Amino acid sequence: MMSLRRKKRLWFGCALVVASGLMSWLVVVALSQNMNLFYLPSEVLHGKIAQPDLKPSIGQHIRVGGMVVEGSVQRNVNTMLVSFGLRDKTDEHIIIQFEGLLPDLFREGQGIVAQGTLVNRNTLVANEVLAKHDETYVPPELKAAMSAP
Repeated sequence: MMSLRRKKRLWFGCALVVASGLMSWLVVVALSQNMNLFYLPSEVLHGKIAQPDLKPSIGQHIRVGGMVVEGSVQRNVNTMLVSFGLRDKTDEHIIIQFEGLLPDLFREGQGIVAQGTLVNRNTLVANEVLAKHDETYVPPELKAAMSAP
């Protein structure tokens, strides 16, 4: 027979294992919801090169980096809504819609990173647009993709 003291220790040990498992599961769930994957415009349209089935889903929060398409910037005169095309080394592009103040050095032909929600296969509604102060800036992921054969 087990003594009362051993039974209490056993129950405490079991409760500790269950609590630590629950905490680990909560951490994994929280981190997976906050994960924000980086895509190039062509990867948004066709999936990752190494994994074509890995496409962002509609409603997913992602980061997209690329070059602003020349002649694509359209501003709404009544609101602060701006839309523009974003491309990588391919001729295909996606549309970025952003309502707010763009970085001071934002211009066509410049590398930017937009973070937001994919609303359809080729449109991202951004809540943040980032541009480096140096006009020759290209996001590292985009630079590697554009220099690849």
